[in-house]
Amino acid sequence: MAERYAAALYSHADDEHAIDLVVEQLDALGRLIDDNSDLRRLLDSPLIDVQTSLKAAHAVLVEQGFGKIVQDFVGVVISNRRQGALRAIIRAFAALVAAKRGVIVAHVQSAHPLSDVQVQQLRARLIEAGYGNVDIQTSIDPSLLGGLVVRIGARLFDSSLKSRLQRLQYAMKGAA
Repeated sequence: MAERYAAALYSHADDEHAIDLVVEQLDALGRLIDDNSDLRRLLDSPLIDVQTSLKAAHAVLVEQGFGKIVQDFVGVVISNRRQGALRAIIRAFAALVAAKRGVIVAHVQSAHPLSDVQVQQLRARLIEAGYGNVDIQTSIDPSLLGGLVVRIGARLFDSSLKSRLQRLQYAMKGAA
């Protein structure tokens, strides 16, 4: 469902020659949803009627300076009672834009924040491995203990200390 909404928004933004603006604004909207608990509650609550949700969302979007395309799109999403899926729609839109632009998204989890140098080195390694234009999205998972987990599409590269210890544990159980 999120992919259909994302494709419709991409088509509309393309017709309006505003892809870059919409990409920038949807990225900002995603951050706003992540950072603002009141907005998340508004979008997640099935108890708030559609008209109230529309008015509140419109007021927030206008105050934050979002353009007409994004305001209208969020209005359609809320009118169709899909506001709970708005964050997933934003992610699907970002993935669609990346695919159209030939950018491969690599989701990287690490135990500690990666420095800019480490991110650039990882990008260079991925380019060497044949992944071309790579966008690296990092997240922190302290349970990994060390190393990295890299997801590119359906591929998973796990060099974390946590998984190495688990493999060692299974090997030791098998030997006993």
